[in-house]
Amino acid sequence: MIYFDNSATTPIFPQALDTYVKTSQRIMGNPSSLHDLGTQATRLLNQARNQIADQLAVSSKEIFFTSGGTEGNNWVLKGTALAKKEFGNHLIISSIEHPAVSETAEQLKQLGFEISIAPVTAEGFVDVDELKKLIRKETILVSVMAVNNEIGSMQPIEAISAILADFPKIHFHVDAVQALTKVEKTRWLTPRVDFATFSAHKFHGPRGVGFIFWREGRKLAPLMNGGGQEHGQRSGTENVAGIVAMARALRLAFEQKENKPNHVARLKNYLLEALASYEKVTIFSKEEHFAPHILCFSLKDIRGEVLVHALEEKQIYVSTTSACSSKKQAASSTLHAMNVPHSLATSAIRISLDESNTMAEVEQFLIVFHQLYQKFSKIN
Repeated sequence: MIYFDNSATTPIFPQALDTYVKTSQRIMGNPSSLHDLGTQATRLLNQARNQIADQLAVSSKEIFFTSGGTEGNNWVLKGTALAKKEFGNHLIISSIEHPAVSETAEQLKQLGFEISIAPVTAEGFVDVDELKKLIRKETILVSVMAVNNEIGSMQPIEAISAILADFPKIHFHVDAVQALTKVEKTRWLTPRVDFATFSAHKFHGPRGVGFIFWREGRKLAPLMNGGGQEHGQRSGTENVAGIVAMARALRLAFEQKENKPNHVARLKNYLLEALASYEKVTIFSKEEHFAPHILCFSLKDIRGEVLVHALEEKQIYVSTTSACSSKKQAASSTLHAMNVPHSLATSAIRISLDESNTMAEVEQFLIVFHQLYQKFSKIN
């Protein structure tokens, strides 16, 4: 089996799974309990929080645990809207955000908030000048992802940060789910970024757990009310085993990247060079300003799901752009925002790599792709 769908989810590290199982078996207490079993659970939670904060070089007070990226994005957008509604009702997102942001913004629109959509260039990057024009005195939040999940374009977070330096009261949120352990932190966690969202299963941790970075001094309203966990900001009994396993997975993911510097980029560049030689292939993920792990391309006149299933028959697993929308058989929302023709957008597939992938796997993929290319060309 060749697994090239790491942006959809990653297999959990065996060490992280071992941590999850052992923590589940040995730490049975509720962190909110006063007795020693509760104290043990709380101690592990604090250790995990400190470990994650150290990896990001932030304060442990700025790490809040969630169930994953979707909850994190919902929390930051809705929490900002609720906390700052007396100061303004206007939010800005980009046209290529994950549905966890775009659908949340749409719900806020139905509740009376005003939403502006910042356009992107034909290459898939937020147009910074156009975004700046959208800012007004009622603006309370700007949300732009760090790395696009469909084509891998690294968004100009530093340039947007420079613009928002003149608007210190506006919350700046970055969906960093596809960036953590893949792209250097300095490119997306600038001093001007107030909130960032993360999900464990994107870096070989367990599913159903994640965290947000919440810069100290900023305000969010809680979405989950109840027992007052997470410093009263996110109620609900903590997933101790998942959180501890997530912290270990994050450390291991950084170690893996350090042990194989530029490995993923080399694999992608090899694929890029080979695929570019095919007349009917259109590549959307170039080298410069694109994340090293995502490669999106179209094969003319062949729908994306057809190519995905043809590769699957050879035990090669890729996806049609976003995993969250692939089963809906909808064209890529990112490619649509880039004004890519509909026929090309519906033909797009996404390869997403990881340090565990090998050059032998890449070469095998190219052999199979060449066979399929010839087969489809004859049919057409």
